[in-house]
Amino acid sequence: MKEYSFSWLLGVMAFVFTMSGCSSEDDLLADYTSGSNISDNSTSSSIPTDFSEMTGDLSTLTIDIDSTAFNENDTYPTDDSDAHYEDYLENNSFTQNVYINYNGSTATCNNVPEGVTVQVNGADVVVSSTVKGVNYILAGSTSDGMFKMATGDDDKKFQLTLNGVTIHNNDGPAINIQTGKRCFVTLAEGTYNILSDGTAYASSSEDQKATFFSEGELLFNGSGKLRIFANAKNGIASDDYILFRPTNDIYIKATSNHAIKSNDGIFIHGGVINVETTATAGKGFNTDGAFEMDGGRVTAITQGDGMYDSDDQDVSAAAGVKADSVIIVNGGTLSCKSTGKGGKGISTDQQLIVNGGIVRVLTSGQTYTYNSRLDSKAKGIKADGNMTVNGGHIIAKAIGGSGSEGIESKGMLTIQDGIVEAYAYDDAINSGSHLYIKGGITCVYATNNDGLDANGNLYIQGGTTMAYGARQPECGIDANEEGGYSTYITGGNLFAIGGGNSTPTSSASTQGYITSSGSFNKNIVSTISYSSTTLGTFFLPYAYSSGSILATANGMTVGNNYVFTIGTTSNTLSAQQYGMGGMGGGMSGGDIGGNAPGGMPGRGR
Repeated sequence: MKEYSFSWLLGVMAFVFTMSGCSSEDDLLADYTSGSNISDNSTSSSIPTDFSEMTGDLSTLTIDIDSTAFNENDTYPTDDSDAHYEDYLENNSFTQNVYINYNGSTATCNNVPEGVTVQVNGADVVVSSTVKGVNYILAGSTSDGMFKMATGDDDKKFQLTLNGVTIHNNDGPAINIQTGKRCFVTLAEGTYNILSDGTAYASSSEDQKATFFSEGELLFNGSGKLRIFANAKNGIASDDYILFRPTNDIYIKATSNHAIKSNDGIFIHGGVINVETTATAGKGFNTDGAFEMDGGRVTAITQGDGMYDSDDQDVSAAAGVKADSVIIVNGGTLSCKSTGKGGKGISTDQQLIVNGGIVRVLTSGQTYTYNSRLDSKAKGIKADGNMTVNGGHIIAKAIGGSGSEGIESKGMLTIQDGIVEAYAYDDAINSGSHLYIKGGITCVYATNNDGLDANGNLYIQGGTTMAYGARQPECGIDANEEGGYSTYITGGNLFAIGGGNSTPTSSASTQGYITSSGSFNKNIVSTISYSSTTLGTFFLPYAYSSGSILATANGMTVGNNYVFTIGTTSNTLSAQQYGMGGMGGGMSGGDIGGNAPGGMPGRGR
């Protein structure tokens, strides 16, 4: 018999289901930096056999800035037919070096080639260029200066190397790129680079949206460290897209706006990126385009409350990651924490797709309300479009009170594979339409609402699902029966407990299930057996004074009798297929004696 085991620690909670037949530089950030126990390695899409390595201790989940080293391979495309071929420094040539050195209130410039003009005013450096292949190398320190690449009709892509430079600009960006061409930002190996701005910018006809601003693409490479302290606007901003690569080591703290903002997308191929913002409705990563992550370790922490946006005439809230387009996670570790009212861990206006990696979110803020008519509820993960999990490991915790849901999709939500864990005050997982579980492992707990809540049909087709809901009238699993929808069980393993459960009402459900109701102690073992074979074993984590259980395992056949044991009490139950399904076969749980309540109907809303 092949066996898989699952251990999910939520306080004293554990569940096991077996299936048969199936440096000084760092001192600068001492106030912002702490260690993390998260593994650098992404989980595979296949179900692991040793769950002791899982990171799903939701009872003690913490997310902190983590600047420790991270080892990963850095590759780049070598075929010029690749759409992103030109976004990699290795596929470009910058052979002319211009050296700019800052020294207090002054700056010097050396080795200026023909076609490049450099204007120096104190420690303010302005460059114009009509030639290709130039690398501008910045070094030294200034407490009131800046670097600016001026715009023009003959703008050329260029390399900007930060070679141990500290720039503070009292009244504007530390680095201001006014050209719309590619800027390859190289963080020189072994260097420490610091950029900061003042609390207000001088009036200008130019866009000046960040401490490090660019009209064009910002393409980061190199293994040096970059630290940005944004006091007036964003930390890093591009009117195009931003790309990060393995070996990047970046930290940003913003107090007035977003940490990283782009118009056309944010693409993270790797690296250690830590961002924090305390701004009202501030985002760690904010893009009008897509957000895609392939590797690295990324942490985003937001603290600001929501706000009323007079332009949109709606409310806006903080978020670790916010994208107007699709969010895709293919690998790496993405951790987001939001503590302000209405704050989200991850939020997208379109689809959210998780193909691999580790996604960790923690929100603790309450609902933000404006004028008693508009509000933004705190969510762990929120997708206005469909959400699909094809692999990886998602851990979501939302504990801010009413409306705090672990994972919410306004469209369909599909779990194909991987591991999904959610803990919430409100629904642990909520789908605005149909909810499909086709594979992987899903374990959810809601303290005041449903474990799984589908506002359409709920399909259990494969995988292993554990759903713990609140007491009456909430459910372990809840399909929108009042809207004419149902629960369909055609495969997989499921254990659901709550004040009630939605049960199949259609003959399209082909796999048998059993139900029971009663009072159940916490920390009791229960099993489902057929003949001499144990199909499922679980450990009930919480006590239910009046709970309803629905359980099924791969291969359960309608009409066959199964022995359902809770603690020391066993009942023989006949597997059902569909019907309005009272919770027949009531039994007392574990050490609780006496007669259990009678049948309890399934429910949905």
